[in-house]
Amino acid sequence: MAIKPSTTAWIGTLLLGGSAMAFSTAGFFTRLIHVDVWTMLFWRGVFGGLFLVGMLVWRERTKTLRAVLAIGRDGILIGLCSAVATVCFINAMRLASVADVLVIDATIPFLTAGIAWLVIGEREDRITLAASVAAFTGMIIMAGPAVAEGHFLGDLLALVMATLMSLVLVLIRRRPDVSMLPAVGLSAFLCAAIVSPLARPFSVDASDIALLALFGASQFGLGLLLLSLGTPLVSATRGALIGVLQTPLGTLWVWLAFAEAPGAATLAGGLVVIAAVVADIVVPRSGERSIEQPAAAGATRRQADGR
Repeated sequence: MAIKPSTTAWIGTLLLGGSAMAFSTAGFFTRLIHVDVWTMLFWRGVFGGLFLVGMLVWRERTKTLRAVLAIGRDGILIGLCSAVATVCFINAMRLASVADVLVIDATIPFLTAGIAWLVIGEREDRITLAASVAAFTGMIIMAGPAVAEGHFLGDLLALVMATLMSLVLVLIRRRPDVSMLPAVGLSAFLCAAIVSPLARPFSVDASDIALLALFGASQFGLGLLLLSLGTPLVSATRGALIGVLQTPLGTLWVWLAFAEAPGAATLAGGLVVIAAVVADIVVPRSGERSIEQPAAAGATRRQADGR
C-alpha cells in the first residue's frame, strides 16, 4: 500500500527530530569523558562506525555488500564531506568563538536551499524559508554580543563545515532510492582515521572507554543513522532546519544534568529556534506536495517501512 506524501513527510520529520536529539547530547558526553578532544573524536568515530555497520548488516543481511556498492560516487562523497565537516567544526570551535560557530551553523538551511535548487532543482516553500529566517534570528539572539570577534580562520572553517553538511543533505536527498547508511558509516570511520595521528587511543581507562562506546553509538552513530533514513523523506531545507534544534536541545541537557544555567539570551534564542521548527512542521500548506522523485517512490516506501 502506498504511503501518502504527508505521512511520509511526518515519518521523515520524526526521524530527523530524533537525529537532532541524538546529536544534541554531545555537550553532555564531553563533560562526562575526561580525555583529550582528539582521542575522544577517534573513539567516537570507531564506535559510531561499528554501530552503523551493525545496523547495516541487521537491515540488509545477505544484501549487505550490494548495499555498500550501491552508494556509488555520491555515497563516497557523502562520507568524505561528513568526515571533513566534523574535523572543521572541532577546529572552528578552537579557533573562533562558540557564538560565531553557532551562528554560521544556523546558515545551513539557507545554504542547503541554494545547493538543492542548483543540484536537484528542489525549490523550498515560503513557510520553511520563513522558519529558517526565524531560527537564524534565534541563533543570533543565543550568540549575543560574542559574535564577530575577528577570528577569520575559525569562521572560515565553520563556513566550510556548514557548506559540506549542506552538500551532504542534498546528496542524500538526490538518491532517495539508495540507502546511504553505508556512506554515513564510512564517514564515521574516516573521521577516526583523520584524527588518529593526534589521538592517544590506548591511554583511555576502562570507565572512559565504556562512556566513549556509549557516546559513539548513541550520539554519533544513532544521529547519523536517523539522518540517513529521514533526509530522503523531507525536503533538504526542512531537514537542515530540523537539525538546528540540536543547539537549544544541547543547552537544555547540560542545564538539566550539570546545573549549568543558560543566560536569558540563550533561553530566549533557544525558544525562538524551537518555535520556528515547530511552526514549520505544524503550519498547514495550501496543498500537499509530494517530496518523492518519481523514480524513487518505491525505494522511499521501502525506507519508510524499515526494510
